[in-house]
Amino acid sequence: MGITDFFKKQFVDVIQWTEVQDGVLVFRFPFRDMEIQNGAQLTVRDTQMALFVDQGKVADRFGPGLYKLTTQNLPVLTDLKNWDKAFESPFKSDVYFFSTRLQIDQKWGTATPVTIRDKEFGAVRFRAYGIYSYKLEDPVKFYTQVSGTREVYLVGDLEGQLRGLLISALSNLFGKSDIPFLDMAANQLGLGKLIGEALAPEFARLGLKLDSLMIQNISLPDEIQAKLDERISIGIIGNLGTYAKYQAAQSIPLAASNEGGAAGAGAGLGAGIAMGQTMAAAMGVGATAAGENPLAVIERLHELVKKGALTQEEFEAKKTELLKKITG
Repeated sequence: MGITDFFKKQFVDVIQWTEVQDGVLVFRFPFRDMEIQNGAQLTVRDTQMALFVDQGKVADRFGPGLYKLTTQNLPVLTDLKNWDKAFESPFKSDVYFFSTRLQIDQKWGTATPVTIRDKEFGAVRFRAYGIYSYKLEDPVKFYTQVSGTREVYLVGDLEGQLRGLLISALSNLFGKSDIPFLDMAANQLGLGKLIGEALAPEFARLGLKLDSLMIQNISLPDEIQAKLDERISIGIIGNLGTYAKYQAAQSIPLAASNEGGAAGAGAGLGAGIAMGQTMAAAMGVGATAAGENPLAVIERLHELVKKGALTQEEFEAKKTELLKKITG
């Protein structure tokens, strides 16, 4: 190379990177035809790390700070041509900047239901979603394993890989655990911690550090959720037999007052007595001390109210007393 070509060259005195947008993990400094001036300054900010890569191999790494670049400061590069050899710059390496700040609010979720075998429900399909955060910790690993020589590497470029790792860890944890699904769903914070511990080695292999992982929701298919709701309702009701007796007793005066409907006719002298006896037998309601069924007594008292022989207040008081006998 002649001296004329040398003076046409552009030399870089300052190498630095300021992030102009979110979501950038790696940025390659744009040298083009420029070369690094001997004694140039490299600025690495608090949320960054930098790599010098020569001929495809990592030559040196820099943490936050201000550096003066010379062959003495870069002993790995001393085999490159120096100023006393055809006026060539000693630094023709590529410089990559890595963002080491926390990448927060990264969303994950199961694209399709995950099937596991639960000891209580059997085979169960569930969906889950949440958020996680991580940061780039080892630029050498990330460069050699993931980003390579790309000019820019974005958070979005890594999203699919990390989501796949997370769903795999979630499925394995559920499949191997003896904890019932309902207990897992109720302890999402602890479950997120267990998944995070399982994922830590996989993230480290890529040069990343998982900071936190949160499960925001675990949901069952609609048909299983309906069965679960039924089970919860029964638990809230408590004694189902007592509840059924009370509901049936409450419905007798309402049915008898509907004179125009089938229920009103059924509460009459013939079919009404038969219906009351059948219901009493099904519910296990015994006769009173005088041998009379309490449900039949309620019917008769209601007829007296309709004829004006009994006030509504007297009817309610007697009905309450009979209901106490029915429900115990």
